[in-house]
Amino acid sequence: MMVWNLARLLKDRGGNFGMMTAVLLPVTLGSAGVVMDVTNAMQAKNTMQGFADAAALAAASSMSGKNITPAQAQELARSILAAQMAAYSSPNSPDDAALANKDVKDNTNVGVTESGSAGSGKTFDIVINASYNMKLNPMMNVIGFKTMKISVTGSATSSTEAKNALSMFLVVDRSGSMKDDTATINAAQPTKVKQESYQESCTVNGRRTTCTKYRDVVVDNYVTKIEALKVATQSLLDTIKTADNEVKYARLAAVSYNNVKQTSTPLAWGTTAALAYVNNLTASGNTNSGEAMQEAYESLNKPSENTAHQNKSGQSKPSKYIIFMTDGANNLSGADTKTKTACANAKTAGMEIYSVAFMAPTAGQKLLETCATNPTTHYYKAENAVQLVAAFKSIGEKAAQAATRLTN
Repeated sequence: MMVWNLARLLKDRGGNFGMMTAVLLPVTLGSAGVVMDVTNAMQAKNTMQGFADAAALAAASSMSGKNITPAQAQELARSILAAQMAAYSSPNSPDDAALANKDVKDNTNVGVTESGSAGSGKTFDIVINASYNMKLNPMMNVIGFKTMKISVTGSATSSTEAKNALSMFLVVDRSGSMKDDTATINAAQPTKVKQESYQESCTVNGRRTTCTKYRDVVVDNYVTKIEALKVATQSLLDTIKTADNEVKYARLAAVSYNNVKQTSTPLAWGTTAALAYVNNLTASGNTNSGEAMQEAYESLNKPSENTAHQNKSGQSKPSKYIIFMTDGANNLSGADTKTKTACANAKTAGMEIYSVAFMAPTAGQKLLETCATNPTTHYYKAENAVQLVAAFKSIGEKAAQAATRLTN
């Protein structure tokens, strides 16, 4: 009887569609779900890969640019990646976004490798290994799959500046015309009291006559040329000081001239001595730049200057600069010839000469143009105090940029 009933069941076609549907529906739904989720997973993986690379780059750049610690870099990378993936996966659900943020953060490892030194430049390598449990669609839930793990690796490298050694000699004019006013009013003290003479009728020994008298008047207080030079020098040297905060790569000196060369400061580490020298200058005398330029060239060209850098930073070929400034024209016999010879020798030796004509006459401008390494990029014409400060600052920035090698 049992055999007969089974045979009848197999021959009976009634209800087969319903049975087959019940058997195949999960499989059909699962297949459709797989196609959808594979597509979503590929898109999510590509998106997460971009986020991981961006997070690694942000962390590496912050280590080189903001001096953050390895631990801070790790936390920064994890936070950036988690926040981006949360916003991507759950843009309309704050609760789901918070869960996704925690999921990514908990499953992200950040490796930090630091190499190099301050002198040669430090290099920071960031590697991110991260995973994310992507939610699957409801059709996949039917066959028992709720999430799919997506894993990515992101990396980035960043480096700090490598410092190059430099030696710089300031050759500045302190002749009598440097006492003259510029067209720039002193912002800190815009007015001053000045005695003014005037004529007034008076009686002298019982006779009426005209007397010269004096009274105080308030006038505009203009910056003098020598004052402007001091401010400009401060600006230039501050730029060098910032670039060489270790006082390990920059050596500076200064010499002034009027009708003769004054005693110079010797080349020394840092900016302190050169700045003090310029700040103590007073204006007097005629103009003769020949011997001052010669001393600058000879001092920079001494083998002992290279040795000093070799012993301090291990760099035996420092960049060498002469900053040549005047507000006039040489008025002593042979001064132009001596100056040009010193300039030619310096350029032959590989030194760079920046020249600044400060409210100078045509003859002075021509001499400075001749001395400059390049009349377009190394010669400045300043017609007031503001332009002089800007010129010196520009020179400082150029020297500082040349003295650093950016490797990121």
